[in-house]
Amino acid sequence: MKILVLADEESKYLWDYFEKSKLDGIDLIISCGDLKPQYLSFLATFAKVPILYVHGNHDAAYDKTPPDGCICIDNDLYVYNGIRILGLGGSKCYNFGPYQYTEKEMKLRIFKLRRKIRKHKGFDILVTHAPAYQFNDGEDLPHSGFQVFRNLLDKYVPKYFIHGHVHLNYSWKLQRECQYNEQTTVINAFEKYTFEYK
Repeated sequence: MKILVLADEESKYLWDYFEKSKLDGIDLIISCGDLKPQYLSFLATFAKVPILYVHGNHDAAYDKTPPDGCICIDNDLYVYNGIRILGLGGSKCYNFGPYQYTEKEMKLRIFKLRRKIRKHKGFDILVTHAPAYQFNDGEDLPHSGFQVFRNLLDKYVPKYFIHGHVHLNYSWKLQRECQYNEQTTVINAFEKYTFEYK
């Protein structure tokens, strides 16, 4: 299954210079947040596959203008073609804006999902906006990750962990794709990236 992931910055390749053929072969689209709702609505007009999304810390506009034709998986476990996808949007709380959470608040969100996770016997993909603590995150509070995400990865060992928030152009040290504990592939979805789910 070929999955297109998006985050943080609208791709000119997919918006300004769009051609329908650019979505050929894509089986699923996932947004990790901080994208204009109009951008996702535009893609949904042409995509013949579901577009899933979680909120980024700059997505307050979604409350009044959610992206048309897309599916919000924030605080939910969504199953597509047998693939279990857990969604947890937002970032660390740094100025008490919408979609910002303390570590304790993020733990509570996950606690509320425990029955759904147990019912589906775990999940295959973890989709978030923020990264995990001290794993591809930033040193400043707004871009630091959540420790509880590492706990989820340790406990459920999903095949993939997909996040945004930390733009790849922030530092040459940031990686597009890497491994967590040699069992989970971690992908930074900044702008756009396509991978083959195996």
